[in-house]
Amino acid sequence: KVAQIIWSARALEDAELIAEYIARDSSEQAALFVSRLIEAVDYLKDFPNSGRIIPEISHPSCREVLYKSFRIMYFLKENETWITQVVHGARNWKPWP
Repeated sequence: KVAQIIWSARALEDAELIAEYIARDSSEQAALFVSRLIEAVDYLKDFPNSGRIIPEISHPSCREVLYKSFRIMYFLKENETWITQVVHGARNWKPWP
């Protein structure tokens, strides 16, 4: 079964801010980053369980895939994959209470 990918507003904003930051040095690299980020997410259509369980949450439906230094966080709900955040791996990320 192919899972539908749904980006949250927050995840889209995260990706946009990262691309804007990269574009300060190179608009080509920013475009490449976005393209590869989308490829990493699109892989989840066919393999939604391929990401690891987010260690800070430890729930089987809350997962992440890594792309470069970034954590692409998502959760699974039936036949949907919800992209929730794109976070730099060095950031001290905490789940919401």
